[in-house]
Amino acid sequence: MTLAKLFSLIQYPLPHHALSRLMGRLADCRVAWIKDLAIRTFIRRFGVDMTEARQPDPGAYASFNDFFTRPLKEDARPIGEGLVSPADGTLSRFGAIESGRLIQAKGREFTVTELLGGDSTAASRFHGGSFATVYLSPRDYHRVHMPVTGTLREMTYVPGRLFSVNTATTGHVPRLFARNERLVCHFDTEHGPMVLVLVGAMIVAGIETVWAGQITPLPRRGIQRIRFNTPVHLEKGAEMGRFKLGSTVVMAFAESVDFVSGKRERKVQMGERLGSLSLSEPAQTLSEKTDPERTR
Repeated sequence: MTLAKLFSLIQYPLPHHALSRLMGRLADCRVAWIKDLAIRTFIRRFGVDMTEARQPDPGAYASFNDFFTRPLKEDARPIGEGLVSPADGTLSRFGAIESGRLIQAKGREFTVTELLGGDSTAASRFHGGSFATVYLSPRDYHRVHMPVTGTLREMTYVPGRLFSVNTATTGHVPRLFARNERLVCHFDTEHGPMVLVLVGAMIVAGIETVWAGQITPLPRRGIQRIRFNTPVHLEKGAEMGRFKLGSTVVMAFAESVDFVSGKRERKVQMGERLGSLSLSEPAQTLSEKTDPERTR
């Protein structure tokens, strides 16, 4: 048995949510010597480049979470042409959505319907489209930005487990991204529908959006959907959310994407050009949507 397989098996019986919530409390600690020790140890351990940060002094952050979600200098991430990466990380998988399925890792697939929390109607819009997955490692910048300009249509919270999302686990845990807790954000764009799925993971203390603040953790009461009557319009490159500790972003597009490189498992930066999308008819506007509602 490989170490990767063993690491994956060990995670099954662990109390994922309890461990993650405990880490969230610790990461919010504001006792100076504790948070300073944690931050400086983390910087050394993972080689974090603080010269890119708007505040390069580790001691200036009020908590580990503030450090982890630190903003970058204004010119640190230029926004490229076409479809751009929503985050710093590793572009692990990308390509066509065939027969409604996305590739997780070699020999591992999952369906768009599963990823979207069982919404087969929404999933059907992406059949024949494209997807891309960006894994954020501990050393990366952990804010998520818009890969294209879009208007938020619906946000869906999907409860689930919190397996680690590193390479070892994605290769051994079936349907990992469709099993973990996640936030599905549906956007209308000039290229048609787009979803950005922020996937939770082991010890991720929370997921935030710029329009609603912290969304996870939530009490596990089933899938929760919120539709927006008041437009939330975000330009390409604008921040849309952030992870309190690292995880993964899965993007899906109704249109096919001409990716600039066929190389997988390569490092990318937020704003880096990933490819180009063909134009289609404008998506339905938010003014045609229903009033905000929450269903459980």
